[in-house]
Amino acid sequence: MKKRTILLLLLPALFASLLTDCRKKPEKAAPSPVAVPKGLKMKPYTVRGVRYRPMSVEQALQYTETGEASFYGQVGSRSASGEILRAGTCYAAHRTLPMPCTVRVTNISNGKSCEVRVIDRGPFHKRRIIDLSREVGRRIGMNPYGTGQVKVEVISIGKGEDKVFRQTDN
Repeated sequence: MKKRTILLLLLPALFASLLTDCRKKPEKAAPSPVAVPKGLKMKPYTVRGVRYRPMSVEQALQYTETGEASFYGQVGSRSASGEILRAGTCYAAHRTLPMPCTVRVTNISNGKSCEVRVIDRGPFHKRRIIDLSREVGRRIGMNPYGTGQVKVEVISIGKGEDKVFRQTDN
């Protein structure tokens, strides 16, 4: 009898605690410190069995990398962002940066740099960090027949009024 009495006394308390837990409003996720520009290409994709996931805007705004660059681009073909690749223009391909974005590419051997729009995906060669149009290579003095060591820094993400800029410590 004592067990039944204890159970009857505890049951309403247990039920009430379950109800109050159910009525709690779910906690909202903290708002993103950076607004995501409209029209960004940020969907994950797969090439040759490898899955690539584009960086968040916050990650991309901090992105700086040094490594090997190469040339690419068939004039007249369409980029992953839908733009037609034209001769004499500065564009680039990157595996995981949001598109479109603008990066500064600096040739390590001579210090020359150029602002470049990332509008395509690639390079899909393990050693390379970015593919550049021949015009970018010409402007920064890269070997016209191959590859070169460059530093890549994100300047901005998006386009038009929605563009988000990297914060500088100046």
